[in-house]
Amino acid sequence: MEDQCVITRKITVAGGVFAPGHLGELTQVLDFALVDAVAQETATVQKRVRLLPTRVVVFFVLALALFEKSAYRQVWGKLVAGLDGVVLAWPSVSALTRARRRVGPKPLRALFDAVSGPVARPSTPGVFWRGLRLTAIDATSLHVPDSARIGAGYRKRSGDRLTFGYPLLRLSVLVECGTRALIGAVFGPEADGETVHAQRLLHKLGAGMLLLADAGYDSWRLLAEVAATGAQYLCRSGARRTPLILRALPDGSYLSVLGYGKLKVRIVEAWITVTYADGSVHAEQWRLLTSLLDHTRYPAGELVALYHRRWQVETTYFSIKCTILDGRVLRSDRPADIDQEVYALLTVYQAIVRIAVDALTSHADADPDRISFTAAIEAARDQVTAATGILPATPVSLISAIGRAVLGTLLPAIRQRIKARSRKNPTSKYSPNAGKFPQTTQRYTLNTQVMIIEDGLTARSHR
Repeated sequence: MEDQCVITRKITVAGGVFAPGHLGELTQVLDFALVDAVAQETATVQKRVRLLPTRVVVFFVLALALFEKSAYRQVWGKLVAGLDGVVLAWPSVSALTRARRRVGPKPLRALFDAVSGPVARPSTPGVFWRGLRLTAIDATSLHVPDSARIGAGYRKRSGDRLTFGYPLLRLSVLVECGTRALIGAVFGPEADGETVHAQRLLHKLGAGMLLLADAGYDSWRLLAEVAATGAQYLCRSGARRTPLILRALPDGSYLSVLGYGKLKVRIVEAWITVTYADGSVHAEQWRLLTSLLDHTRYPAGELVALYHRRWQVETTYFSIKCTILDGRVLRSDRPADIDQEVYALLTVYQAIVRIAVDALTSHADADPDRISFTAAIEAARDQVTAATGILPATPVSLISAIGRAVLGTLLPAIRQRIKARSRKNPTSKYSPNAGKFPQTTQRYTLNTQVMIIEDGLTARSHR
């Protein structure tokens, strides 16, 4: 007879009909008290205890975001899979759908507002530069279902002759560079522009922050509003500007004004030359606008190198769209349900980031860039199915199952590599960049020459 091993474990969950209301180890961030508080705050607490009380429904919606490829009943099955010995209801799909609509998006929005924000400590590597917390802003699109209910609010892309693809939702996030934590997020129809969304995120900025933004945010009015919050900015600008050179500075940058003299800025222009491992060379002109006017404290060469960290927001979108959603269309087919689903998606992402970054406290020199979000989310999913880690261990430890998974799969330190760019999303508004970038991932070296480009910048073509 083969040796046998009997494993016993203790599971602590809420009692009665509240037992399915958990998210495994993520419940330590999105705890019972917090979920109950947002339900109370948004006046969505059930008037009588049902088989699906509000707390359970909120956790179910969060689980839908965590298990995007699973249907309603499958997700419910994951919530109760580890609750052996507890007599629980198995609600129908229609009952779960009605419960979602009864609760609505307000508690999920309040929950996201409660957990969003910076998570780095002052000693966290890769987050601060010369005393400033690095943040980045950008927008992306999510696909929503192609249904009559959605069509009125969310439009498809259209050309001269065709309307094509799925209706699109524009999502804009403000992230903390390094940790990629969500400081704030807004979303709506794609017709809402990037600068409109940015204005809705201004209240999340403050003194001690440096905002990195691409050319889509090159508006002197918006940059003036950013400065009014106390935050600094470093924004890419394009060839359409012909800035006046007020005073050239020793590091190759110069002082100028925007908005008919209403906004004083420093401008850094440079030639960027990229030499790829295969010997090919790509050169382009950059122009950056910044509120950091002191060239001795904030050297131009460092600013050019720093701007590259704006891509942290692109990595954030990759985690949300590819790792969590796996490229799928959002499952909700009503506007209010879409709001609820997106807030749940953002909340789950933020909870995973918080736990993953906490795990690095035992590795003071570990850069949060090395966190594998894929490893973290898979560990989080396992904890939901096993119903473990719902309540903190005694004594409390920052290193639990998700943390151990993160520490066991730290990625290599960031290397200068360019990703293969052979084609774009078929519904992209940009044409394929055929021949402009390498077709294989490879290493590269970067050379930056800061200089005043007297003849102005050559317009970049996106097509």
